Amino acid sequence: MSLRPYDSDAAARCVAAALAEDLGACGDVTTEAVVSATRRARATIVAREPLVVAGLLVAEEVFRQLDPTVLFTPHAKDGERVPAGAVVATAEGPARALLQGERTALNFLQRMSGIATATRAAVSEITGTNAVILDTRKTAPGLRALDKYAVAAGGGENHRHGLYDAAMIKDTHLGSVGSLDAAIRACRAAGLKPETITAEVRCVEELDEAIAAGAGRALLDNMTLASLADCVSRGKGRIVLEASGGLRPGTLRAVAETGVDCLSLGYLTHSVRAADLAMDLTALP
Repeated sequence: MSLRPYDSDAAARCVAAALAEDLGACGDVTTEAVVSATRRARATIVAREPLVVAGLLVAEEVFRQLDPTVLFTPHAKDGERVPAGAVVATAEGPARALLQGERTALNFLQRMSGIATATRAAVSEITGTNAVILDTRKTAPGLRALDKYAVAAGGGENHRHGLYDAAMIKDTHLGSVGSLDAAIRACRAAGLKPETITAEVRCVEELDEAIAAGAGRALLDNMTLASLADCVSRGKGRIVLEASGGLRPGTLRAVAETGVDCLSLGYLTHSVRAADLAMDLTALP
């Protein structure tokens, strides 16, 4: 698996959609009624709790799309851990643009920083085990590129991005294929390389079947620690072993200590708690 760099095009599309959703056809009726078009202001974005920052480039894109004259200055870097009270960014420019972008910029920053913070905690929990933390496709619809970037900022690694860049044979596929062996061999016949073929297995016997058929990765789904250890004993070094299924903080180290190569955690993106950040606004002379 590899880390995906910041995708500026995807970010621009996400920001445009979010602003359109918030501003609609009429714009920010409150700000336009209350704030003079000539008023300038400074916005300060502050962490209200310890967190790992992610999404500063996205926040900057929000204000750039609203008014390119806004000067956005980051005071931290994505992936950096900051304490409560830390100023992570400031922005100066037309007050209307800052107010119009406040919630959208914070929405992205809070979600992405929440993902990065949760990922860093997961990575820390398994430190020293040689296993790695992976994300999944259980991301917010339309925000996958940003969710996965946030995982990488937190120190995790990115799994496949979508259905198009790797094969994963799950139990739901087998109903129309007949067997795991047949499904794997069909993927190989279609030209897919072993390292891009993951087979979901539920026992050691299915692991043996996946290895014999030529899969490069095995998804050890919802297994007990004893079953994971059995699979490691049988398959370590012959196939990449990925533990998955309901993994949560506090349970990760025991799983990693079985010797699996990686742990994939849907909760990083489907159950994320938004990090607590706020924006304060000060009028300029």
